[in-house]
Parts: sequence; structure tokens; C-alpha cells
Amino acid sequence: MRRILFALSALPLAFAASAKMVHRPIEWTDGGTRFHSVLVYDDAGPARRPGLVMVPNWYGVNEQAIRKAEAIAGKQYVILLTDMYGQGVRPANDAQARAAVQPLYGDRGLMRRRVNLALAQLKAQAGKAPLDTGRLAAIGFCFGGSAVLDLARSGADVAAVVSFHGALAAGKPGLPDHFKARVLAMNGADDEGTMPDADAFMDEMRASRTDWQFVVLGNAVHCFTEVGENSPGCKYAPRAAARSYRMMHDWLDAAFADRP
Repeated sequence: MRRILFALSALPLAFAASAKMVHRPIEWTDGGTRFHSVLVYDDAGPARRPGLVMVPNWYGVNEQAIRKAEAIAGKQYVILLTDMYGQGVRPANDAQARAAVQPLYGDRGLMRRRVNLALAQLKAQAGKAPLDTGRLAAIGFCFGGSAVLDLARSGADVAAVVSFHGALAAGKPGLPDHFKARVLAMNGADDEGTMPDADAFMDEMRASRTDWQFVVLGNAVHCFTEVGENSPGCKYAPRAAARSYRMMHDWLDAAFADRP
């Protein structure tokens, strides 16, 4: 009898041990360029969950970005960790990363097209992953924050976008904005690269008439969610990171709750 009870009590542990994070390559082609992204989710059960397009920082899809996607996905989300550069472009240092983002910052129409293609690829995973296509959103970090703000500007039909220490400027020449998504942007109070555009960004948000929030986090510079960064202008800030993730979850929960 004792052996039977032990075996029954071990069943939940055995199930938990069998669950794992899935990393599935997702590839597509646009304009002759092949893109290599990664779908990340926990396979613990079949329950459908919200889907997030996640655009990483300017280093793109790498092992650190995958670990971050895993931590955010947990058992809550299916995440498409998105390649915005294309095949063979995997920056190994700041100079290479700066070169990789320049074509996209210089052509915001191109940035919007690529991030919208990523959203379409995420939707296409319905039936192949535990994805609820009625609850979709996008999150991004640094350069990725800029990309998901441009997804919102393009009028994409997502519940929300969340930008962490992303560039706030819409780019020049300006493109028309067609906001449908709720917008949450969070930037460090001492981020010298992004905060000069804060007033213009808030004017843009006011004109959009969408539901938006701009949060300035004290004692934080650029990169405050990027573990391991420790330079004067780009530094991980554990408190700011934890607070920003809590705000992200609250923002997404509210946006999904209001979806029909």
C-alpha cells in the first residue's frame, strides 16, 4: 500500500519533469532574404495561450535572447522570437549590431513590413502550437522596442504592444499612424539615447487616441532588462527590470481581457 501511495504521489512530479520548453525553428522568405526565427513555449499541456511576437535587442536571435524568451513565455505565452535581419546577419559586437539596425531605422516602411510578416508567421502556428490567435500581442527590447512600436503604428490587429527601453521616435519622413493596439512604453529616466524623444512620442500617442501609457523608470539608463550589461549608458537594473515585467503582464492581461 505504501508503494502504491508513493507511486501516486510521484505522478505530478513525473508530469512536471516531462514538460519542457519547445524551441521550434520558424523560417520564411521576403524579398529574397531568408529569415530564421524561433517559436518558444512550454509543452506542459494543450491549453491554448496568448501569442507574442518578441523582437530582441540589436544583437538579434541568439542564445541569450532565447533564454529571455523562455523566461517570459513560461506556461503563459507562445512566443515567436523574431529575426528582423535575415540569414547570416548575427551581430557579434556593437559595431556589427549598429550596422544591422541602420537599414531598418533608415527605412521604417521596411521595418514595419518585416515585423508584420513575423506577426503573420505567428498566426500561422495555430493548430501546430497551443496558440490562441484571438489573443495576440508584441513585445520588444531596445531596437526590438522600436520595432513593436512600429507594428502598432502600422495598424496591426494585436491587442497590445510593450516596448522596453526602445527608441521612441517614429522616424523621418513620418509614415501615417493607424493605431489599434494598446501601447505601453517603458524607458529609463536617465536613458540619454531615447528620452530626448519622449515629448514627441507622447504627442504622437495623444494624437493616436489609442489606450497608451508611457512609464519612466527611475535609477535606470538604457538596457535595464539586459542581464550582464554594465556600461555607463547601457546597464542592467534588476529593480527596474522586475517592475517593468510586472507592468507588462498587467498590461497584457487587461488588453486580452477586453478582446471580444
